[in-house]
Amino acid sequence: MKVSKLMAVVSLSVTLLFSGEQATAAGRMIRLSLQEALSLARENNFTIKAARSRVDQAEARIVQTRQSTLPKVTLSENAVATNDPGAALVFKLQQSIVKQADFDPVKLNSPAVINDFNTSLQVMQPIYNADAAIGRSMAKTAKKAQEYISGRTVEAIELQVAKLYYSLILARKNIEAIDQSIITMQAHSREAGKAFSAGLMSKSDKLSTEVRLAELNEQKLMLHDAVRNASDALKALLNLDPAVTIVPTGDFVIGRGVSSIDDERVPEKRNDLMAMMTYRDVAVKQGEMAKAARLPRVNGFLRTDLHSNAIFNGGSGWMMGVNVQWELFDAYTSDGRIQEAKAQELEALYNYEAAKNGSLAEIRKTIRDMNTAKARIAVAQEALDEAKVSLDYIGSQFRSGMAMTFELLMREGAYTFAKLRLNQARHDYCVARSELEYYSGK
Repeated sequence: MKVSKLMAVVSLSVTLLFSGEQATAAGRMIRLSLQEALSLARENNFTIKAARSRVDQAEARIVQTRQSTLPKVTLSENAVATNDPGAALVFKLQQSIVKQADFDPVKLNSPAVINDFNTSLQVMQPIYNADAAIGRSMAKTAKKAQEYISGRTVEAIELQVAKLYYSLILARKNIEAIDQSIITMQAHSREAGKAFSAGLMSKSDKLSTEVRLAELNEQKLMLHDAVRNASDALKALLNLDPAVTIVPTGDFVIGRGVSSIDDERVPEKRNDLMAMMTYRDVAVKQGEMAKAARLPRVNGFLRTDLHSNAIFNGGSGWMMGVNVQWELFDAYTSDGRIQEAKAQELEALYNYEAAKNGSLAEIRKTIRDMNTAKARIAVAQEALDEAKVSLDYIGSQFRSGMAMTFELLMREGAYTFAKLRLNQARHDYCVARSELEYYSGK
């Protein structure tokens, strides 16, 4: 009775699952190869877009450093009303309206309120600014580092996409394997029903076939969840509509030959390693910039002013010259910046060496994983072939009443397990190959 209830529950769940799939099928379906999925990720993924935005920010900082060579032009307007004796006389001089009567002591001491509109145009031109020039070079180097980081971000997202794509293939292939096992077990269950009706089989043996069917249906339910989980995660990376159904068109492709471990395979040109070395160059330039800050700064300037008691009217004057600033003592600020830059340079160097050593370990691991997975594929294929022969033989014996139910169930379980093992080994090989490409920077 309990087995019958379990079968009813599983059957209902499977029915609901299939009805849900049919409803989804009514929506949009996208068939994707792995390369198409990778292309969509490069185009749509938000993490990749954010990394590219950081490159744009670095470019904007380069634009800002143009102030070290280009002039700065400022236009200003000031309006003033005052009866201050000194200011009143100066404004009259600047407006070119001074008269002899204005020097009367009474008027000098108690002037009338005067209005002054000052239109000023000022041009500042850098002539010599050593630290600013180095800062521009540093900004360009920092942009290169961001470009390397952006490239590595793309590679990391591509690895995630490949893993999810292979997980989706694995779950779908496992569903196919379970479906085949369910069809086989349904046929044997019908034979067991006939044998039980004829009195040739006990009820417990008959119910054991139904229990196995329930187990297979439960596995199928879990695998459908795995399909949904992988599909949802993949759609998130590709920035696709959640209602879209992804159907992978690719398969597990197993390469020929066996990969070998080469100590020289650590790619010094890999994007993340290049970024670390570039940041080391940035730190060097920071130190040079701190040293250059001790040198004098030379700037030229030109200024013209228009003063009047009515806007845009009256007298005008101009002034030009050179400004030199030399900070002789900055309370050891430059020394601290130089020391900090040296420490940052060492940090970048240590991070580079640590990442390079870690990369070699990861490459060795992925090569071992690939070789082991390939060996597992051969073993699993052989086990599958043997399990198929054994199941076919016991199946014919069971139908003729010459084999026990537990023998049939044991052979069927071994055959199903062998199919799942083979799928898993192929999946692990493809994932390891993708990881090897990632750690090798290819």
